[in-house]
Amino acid sequence: MHTDSRLTADIVGQVIRLAHHAGARNWIPSTSGNFSVRIDASTCAVTASGSDKTQLSADGVIAAAISGERHPRESAEAPLHYMIYRTLPEAGAVTHVHALPAVLASMALRHENRVRLEGLEMLKAFHGFQTHEAHLDVPVYENDQDMDALARRIGKDLSVKKPCWGFLLAGHGLYAWGRSTQETLRHLDAFDYLFTLSLKLKGIPA
Repeated sequence: MHTDSRLTADIVGQVIRLAHHAGARNWIPSTSGNFSVRIDASTCAVTASGSDKTQLSADGVIAAAISGERHPRESAEAPLHYMIYRTLPEAGAVTHVHALPAVLASMALRHENRVRLEGLEMLKAFHGFQTHEAHLDVPVYENDQDMDALARRIGKDLSVKKPCWGFLLAGHGLYAWGRSTQETLRHLDAFDYLFTLSLKLKGIPA
């Protein structure tokens, strides 16, 4: 049972909500995926390594520093969460899923290291989009087993890009975030719908 006073019932409940939402949609097979919620400017609550996130409970959530000393139970991919919180102060929650449409899109729809989503009403699900007459370029990055190096590379890029609310790792999956847990869930669902639709328009079953 956790005793860290920063892990309030509300914060832990938000992380669990993210994980169970993804699990119910089969986006995190085996022990894949990870989820986090910002606590404050220096700390986030994040899923611990190795657990089945579809069955996540409070014991599988840890409080970790966004910068500085690493938590002994953090997952290998936690540095990407920390990077997003450091680079994007507006990020209030971060998700990483292995949803099949996202993985397929990262491989089949990428052009010039991005997947362009455009001309679709569902774009208005993303914060800041007011019309379907717009486009969202989702960056695609090559995967790397060195998560610290990957985080540095992506962080440098995200700091100068227009708000994209997510990025893809080629052959791996999707990182998506929002200003709040509720907004992050909306963005995550919108990405899944738009990737699925884009694949179907190309004749690729998702």
